[in-house]
Amino acid sequence: MERIILMVLRLIYKVPGWWAKICRYGKDENFEKYDEEQRYALLQEVTTRANRAGRVMVECYGRENLPKENGYILFPNHQGLFDTLLFFETHGRFTSFVMKKEVANALLVKQIARMVRAKAMDRSDVRQSMTVIKQVAEEVKQGRNYIIFAEGTRSREGNKLLNFKGGAFKSAVYAKCPIVPVAIIDSYKAFDIHSIKKMTAQIHYLEPLTYEEYKGMKTVEIADIVKSRIEAAIEQYAPEKSESIAN
Repeated sequence: MERIILMVLRLIYKVPGWWAKICRYGKDENFEKYDEEQRYALLQEVTTRANRAGRVMVECYGRENLPKENGYILFPNHQGLFDTLLFFETHGRFTSFVMKKEVANALLVKQIARMVRAKAMDRSDVRQSMTVIKQVAEEVKQGRNYIIFAEGTRSREGNKLLNFKGGAFKSAVYAKCPIVPVAIIDSYKAFDIHSIKKMTAQIHYLEPLTYEEYKGMKTVEIADIVKSRIEAAIEQYAPEKSESIAN
């Protein structure tokens, strides 16, 4: 929270204008007026400036691993709210995301979700969840990219991963699209550690799995492969042991 306050205070002269644009761009009646490139460019501008103001250095690796054609799903580990800021700063193509219903109405999350037409999933409602899975698959087939956090919730143990849920990969299987594992390192330190000291967060875009590679596998098997690749990257690149986060 301290770092968020620092970001706002150091950019207070920009906040009103950005907020007005974010709200305007997300309105249904304006969705055709402002194309995806305009909306995503705004998110990139806000994110990059906010990260600098918050004394967060973002290190990005592996962009060359991203598929040349759009229509893929990114599967990162999940450490907290700052994770999406890593993507908005480093992933240069329009990308939407799937979020759990519980955070869908949170301030700023709600407005950004409208801008990118993100999907909220009610994990207690099987029918609604399947509808979201199929909607994402259809949009990916049409060339949209998505971020799905396969752990289902953020880890409370820093760079240590939770189990990846097989169901998170159903959209990719239905879309027959590339799966891009993404390793996020030290992102939790931005908002979940009570400090405003300079810090560095890393994002690693790893080599994707093509449909031909995972065709015929069970989703739990795909989940295990993606998790193991992310764990290996974290083991290799994490600068120090992770810290547990108090609730």
